[in-house]
Amino acid sequence: MDAFLDKLVGWLWGPAMLVLVLGLGAYFTIRSGFWQFRYFGHSFKYVWGNLTRKRGEGSGILTSFEAFCVATSGAIGVGNIGGVASAIAIGGVGAVFWMWVTGLVGLMTKMVEVALAVHYRQEFENGDTYGGPTYYLDKGWHGQLGLPFWKPLAAIFGVGILSSWVLTMQTFTVSESISTTFGVSHSMAAAGVGIFMYAVILGGISRIGRFSSYVVPFMAAFYIIGGLFIIITNIGQLPAAVSLIFAHAFQPMAAVGGFAGATFMMAIRMGVARGVYSNEAGWGSAPMAHATSKVDHPIKQGMWGIFEVFLDTIVVCTITALVIVMTGAYDTGLAGASLTLNAFEEGIGYWGVVLVTIGVVLFGFTTLTGWYAYYETILLHGFGRESAFAKFVLGVLKYGYPVPGVALVFYANWVGMPTGTVWLFADITVAIPVYVNLIALIPLCPKFFELLRHYNATVLGKEPVTDQIQSTNLFWAPGQPFKSY
Repeated sequence: MDAFLDKLVGWLWGPAMLVLVLGLGAYFTIRSGFWQFRYFGHSFKYVWGNLTRKRGEGSGILTSFEAFCVATSGAIGVGNIGGVASAIAIGGVGAVFWMWVTGLVGLMTKMVEVALAVHYRQEFENGDTYGGPTYYLDKGWHGQLGLPFWKPLAAIFGVGILSSWVLTMQTFTVSESISTTFGVSHSMAAAGVGIFMYAVILGGISRIGRFSSYVVPFMAAFYIIGGLFIIITNIGQLPAAVSLIFAHAFQPMAAVGGFAGATFMMAIRMGVARGVYSNEAGWGSAPMAHATSKVDHPIKQGMWGIFEVFLDTIVVCTITALVIVMTGAYDTGLAGASLTLNAFEEGIGYWGVVLVTIGVVLFGFTTLTGWYAYYETILLHGFGRESAFAKFVLGVLKYGYPVPGVALVFYANWVGMPTGTVWLFADITVAIPVYVNLIALIPLCPKFFELLRHYNATVLGKEPVTDQIQSTNLFWAPGQPFKSY
């Protein structure tokens, strides 16, 4: 099975995917005039000024901050702890460089998909809004451009997203960390995680938004402070660690200690794959949360997307990677959360293990609850808001949501499946929707740049306000009847 899965993942995350992820991100960056870098200060100021805003600026379910927290709770998860460690364990330390590259161009990719999700979202009579890739395939790809095959693409995207419900890494990694740290059964820890999840998801998207807005800031600060403490106390190792990452970004890494070695191509593949898994730029998942925000301009919510990727990859993933490299834990032969646990233990002893375990529990749990909102969005668009079948499927999702994750843990323990193999399943579930989402964005680029020009002219004052800019429709026909595919 390992050989088959590795071959499948190698094909899915081969040159075509690497060109699509990095190439499209680079295109958005260049075409926008490096907007995410030139106006990063403006984006940060806007986000910071709206962190505590209790009321939104338009129709929607959540405030911009709550929508950001749902999306961030979905992005900042076990990918930042177990995913980064797994990338290093398989692809070598050079994989960290390619995670950084993926994150830097992903700043713009996330902004594009979030802005388009807000623009093409569906508003219902009660003011609730839903959106995401299936919606901009429906309204943009089909409704505006008249392109064919939107329904098969939307269906493939939906199946790809829903497959992560069955093959989720969150429950596995959370329970693995609890089991390793506190010596309890891996399966029993997974069962406990599943039971605790019901307390949040039974309240729907509104409760998930409130829960995330309380937990996400705390969990991020908690983990960042611990990681920075290790880096600062070992600051003399930092130049050597960064040099090692850059040195092996473009050349193979030989076997050392328990590390089996990695090729140049493996470093790129792991860096990009786990980079997307972590920050979700291009995955099409986070736009479903951002589309529910109460905001009066799509670009405003897009700036939350920029900050989301920055926090996830440039801050949290970098801290995890540097701790692993600086402590020398990368050559132990461990993988996943166990590798990160080992690195933090090397840095600050037993309490480092406890710190990472708490971080994994918080990260993984908020990711699980955040992704529930994505599955609900997919099913509502797929089967209609009022259909009996949709209500039945949503009931199955609500009351059966934790079951597949717990079942995966039981199965992996039963057959003795190693952590690295389980992470290969995660790579497969990511690849399918990423392909569809990035392909969907290509013909919709002009609409995004139209929205960006409108914002540059009317808010930033960086472009003249022409008749074309004045006539730009910020939201797509909110009164249109709901469609399903």
